[in-house]
Amino acid sequence: MKTEESNSIRIVIGSDHAGFGLKEKLKVYLAEQGYLVEDVGTFSRESVDYPEFAFKVAGRVADGVVHRGILVCGSGIGMAMAANRVKGVRAVNAVEPYTARMSRRHNDSNVLCLGERFIGEGMAIEIVRVWLEEPFDGGRHARRIRLLDR
Repeated sequence: MKTEESNSIRIVIGSDHAGFGLKEKLKVYLAEQGYLVEDVGTFSRESVDYPEFAFKVAGRVADGVVHRGILVCGSGIGMAMAANRVKGVRAVNAVEPYTARMSRRHNDSNVLCLGERFIGEGMAIEIVRVWLEEPFDGGRHARRIRLLDR
C-alpha cells in the first residue's frame, strides 16, 4: 500500500546473479509504492560472489545511509549469513510473510534476504510488503536487540 510515509523511506537493494531477476522486479514494485530505491548491483546474470553485494547493502544500512536493505540470491541463505556479519545489521531470510512479520516485530530486522529459487514474484512482493509495513514492538524485545548489538 502506497503511503505518504513510504515516500521518505530509503531502501538499498542488491543481489547476486541468481537473484538478479527477482531484484529487478522488486525494484519496480518498490518504486511504484513510492520508496526511494538504491540498487548496488549486480546488474546482470553474469556470475558474481554474493558476499560482495551483501556487504554493500549491509554497510549502507549499518551506516544509517538508508532505512532498510533487501538482498536476493538463489536461496537467501548466503546473503543472510554475510549480511549478519556486519555490526548493527539484523538480516532475516524469509520465505513467507509470517517470518518477515515476526522478524520486524520481535527482532527489528533491517535487512530482508530472499531466495529467487525458493519463492515466486507474488510471494516475494507480499513478503516485502509485510516486512516494510510491520513495526518493531520494542519493550522487552529492545533489550534483546541491545544484547545482540553488544
